[in-house]
Amino acid sequence: MLSVVLFGGLFVLIGTSRGSHSFTHLMNPRLYPRLYHGCYGDMMTMETSGAACDITTLIACGIRGSEMFAEMDLKALKSYQILIKDVGLRYCVDPTLIAAIISRESHGGTVLQDGWDHKGLKFGLMQLDKEIHRPVGNWDSKEHLLQAVGILTDGIKAIQKKFPTWSVAQHFKGGLSAFKSATEAIATLADIDNVFVDDIIARAKFHKKHSF
Repeated sequence: MLSVVLFGGLFVLIGTSRGSHSFTHLMNPRLYPRLYHGCYGDMMTMETSGAACDITTLIACGIRGSEMFAEMDLKALKSYQILIKDVGLRYCVDPTLIAAIISRESHGGTVLQDGWDHKGLKFGLMQLDKEIHRPVGNWDSKEHLLQAVGILTDGIKAIQKKFPTWSVAQHFKGGLSAFKSATEAIATLADIDNVFVDDIIARAKFHKKHSF
């Protein structure tokens, strides 16, 4: 019994002492979907205000608004669930984060025209801006998701290197913002696009609760 207790205590210490690279990144998200959070921080512990509120979105804003949109996209996202988990595991990224970005950016692909947004500027499930990146693969392919999630993780790592004194959550939010606007756009914490980031985190928490 004592050995079990000691092992349990060691597990907790390992998990908390490594910061963003906690012990849970070793878990398979298919087996432990609610515990796995990858290598870049636990979104379930991060504060968020959800979707931005203005005079035109008072009904569908805040955390409830984000959850409402995430729920609307859930059926479309389910068809990509295996693919999302494969890519998430490859990059040590929580699959619910990928699902949340797809939900916000393309509503699970349901609003795209041959993979492009209505302006023809952004491509794929995760909507890569053609003026910043050169998209590869079909819009809903594994090749596209691998490229997009690779860009996301590169952004987080770049923010970690650029701002070593920032917290795990700040690195995560800065990297997520850099995914949308490029790392060069982030010079201070004030440059983080909280409208985008807060909505993504709120949607990801919804997907986590639904074992995505």
